[in-house]
Amino acid sequence: MRIKWIRVVLLISLVLVKVSPANSQNHDQTMNHTHTNHLIKENSPYLLQHAHNPVNWYPWGAEALTKAKNENKPILVSIGYAACHWCHVMERESFESEEVAKLMNEFFVCIKVDREERPDIDQIYMDAVQMMTGSGGWPLNCFAMPDGKPFFGGTYFPADNWMNVLKGIHNAWINEQDKVKKVAGQLAGGIRENEIIAVKAEVSRFAAADLEKAFRQWESEFDSREGGNNWAPKFPLPNSLQFLLRYYYFTKNQPALNHVTLTLDKMAMGGIYDQVGGGFARYSVDAIWKVPHFEKMLYDNGQLVSLYAEAYQLTKIPEYKQVIQQTLEFTDRELSLPEGGFYSSLDADSEGVEGKFYVWEKSEVDQLLGSQSELFCEYYGITDRANWEEGNILMIQTDKKALADKYEISVKKLDEVLEKGRRALLERRKDRIRPGLDDKSLTSWNALMLKGYVDAYKALGDEKYLNRAIKNAEFIQKYLWKGKAHLHRNYKDGNSKINGFLDDYSFTIEAFTALYQATFNEKWLLKANDLLGHVILHFSDEQSGMFFYTSDEDPNLIARKMELIDNVIPSSNSSIAKSLFLVGSYLGNSRYVERSAQMLANVKPRLEKSLSYHSNWGQLYFWLANPLIEIVVAGEDAIVQKRKIEELFLPNVLISGSKTESSLPLLQNRYVNGQTTFYLCKNNTCKLPVTKVGDLLKQLEAENGKQ
Repeated sequence: MRIKWIRVVLLISLVLVKVSPANSQNHDQTMNHTHTNHLIKENSPYLLQHAHNPVNWYPWGAEALTKAKNENKPILVSIGYAACHWCHVMERESFESEEVAKLMNEFFVCIKVDREERPDIDQIYMDAVQMMTGSGGWPLNCFAMPDGKPFFGGTYFPADNWMNVLKGIHNAWINEQDKVKKVAGQLAGGIRENEIIAVKAEVSRFAAADLEKAFRQWESEFDSREGGNNWAPKFPLPNSLQFLLRYYYFTKNQPALNHVTLTLDKMAMGGIYDQVGGGFARYSVDAIWKVPHFEKMLYDNGQLVSLYAEAYQLTKIPEYKQVIQQTLEFTDRELSLPEGGFYSSLDADSEGVEGKFYVWEKSEVDQLLGSQSELFCEYYGITDRANWEEGNILMIQTDKKALADKYEISVKKLDEVLEKGRRALLERRKDRIRPGLDDKSLTSWNALMLKGYVDAYKALGDEKYLNRAIKNAEFIQKYLWKGKAHLHRNYKDGNSKINGFLDDYSFTIEAFTALYQATFNEKWLLKANDLLGHVILHFSDEQSGMFFYTSDEDPNLIARKMELIDNVIPSSNSSIAKSLFLVGSYLGNSRYVERSAQMLANVKPRLEKSLSYHSNWGQLYFWLANPLIEIVVAGEDAIVQKRKIEELFLPNVLISGSKTESSLPLLQNRYVNGQTTFYLCKNNTCKLPVTKVGDLLKQLEAENGKQ
């Protein structure tokens, strides 16, 4: 198959070299709104950014596709997102150029796609570009037949190169259309083949020991000095690190835990973490977490809060608590809608310069902090020369105890100085021109942050985090929930119009299940079950037991994709498989649990070959390999008493409870009037009930000691 794709690339390359390179020219690219295209009616901030380009952009839909077929023109599908730095660069260089736009409008039907609103479209054309070039990214620019089948694509193109590409593709379409159609057919076939998964007729036994070989292979990729993987750029990979926490918990493998804490320490000290305002950037361009790609995404920060919360439960490292608190302060301050939802992202750029909002000149810090500036600057590595091309990126450079000793103060006094300085810089930053805000809300990303707030509440016990999670769940219910259990993908200014995808459902189910665990309010568990029923009805692949990314209610694309690989965000199939297990366990639905096991069995060969890209599946693996311990808390004091349980890291525990009688299978006949009772059960066998949480914890310790 690889040889076939090489032939595809060579064919397109031969077509392109028939065009002579154009002379480089400068063009006026100022935005004067003399042009308005079909994007003007869209809600997406990214699409609206392009609404006044001279390119005659269309949104994805029947109008553009029909036009391409009627005029027999190829489609140019250009995909990006609002916080994407290189998307903005290509817009300035090419899409705002009258000369470039003339070629685009004459030769193609041009479609702009916000990848965050339409990940289903992005998946198809990203697959195509990766097959052709071996890599991908955004901006993503893909040329397709009028029916949507791709035949050539790439990522960022400088303006002169882009014009050559436009002319070359047009020449191929006019003079060698049969070859182009052949390439499109081959690529479409390859995209569909990617969705084929072998179905395991029998569900095999799952054992934690079977993962040791896969872990050793993954361990060889660890950066033992800076954390993360041993290459750059470095992305935070929350679900991978969450798997390693569980791997340590179940196997007592100390290197796994050491790698997690090293990575979390280094990220929290680095430039990828906003030392002034809290929250994480999308990734670090270097191997030491120093220089971030400054865009801040909701999905990263939601997952990282959950990760640091779990790590804090396990280790009680105080810096992790601070990261959680500051990141949620950032979320409340800069990514929160009045209605209770969360915005999507902050741009990397402000005033057309990447990172300008976040970096500092030493003279400005000196002026702000006066006599305390020297200490502050030494701690964060702020120098007159600056540590980056645009200024100083704040990055923790020294040990607190050593610095306190040097300045002959206590660590407590040092913390006070640093916090006062941080607050002063944050206040001054309010006067700067802010990065662009992508103010749409996405259901799946909101659910990830909702769960982050729940996990922060469990770890730290702060009621305001639980209240914020409930407020967000109510937002999803009010603005994104349609009918009994139909979710929409997006919300902005009162509008939501895109059908939900599998991750919208799966992450919301996970978040609502977590909210039930935190509140014992059964409505959240029942709503999760309603959503799960909708998924089974409209997303199922009956042959394999897996789930498609798109609903059968959506218009057909050239392939119906199926997410299996866990990456920066867990795959929607691994997420829904975990929910089948959890909801099935709570509601006594054995069919859910059996389907979850079937899904994992299908993926098991892939997981054993590449554990790092199936780490969320790996979390499910532990649940199926080690029977869960069920803890029930029943009685008027149930909510208060469970706090002493959930502040611990217990990935093998399923907790449920109620302040009154309940009909849930785990709670039936467990309520005793006038007292709070604790039950610990495993493999359908229960310990004697106890009335003190300390006695329950002793039972739990004894049970875990047997593993």
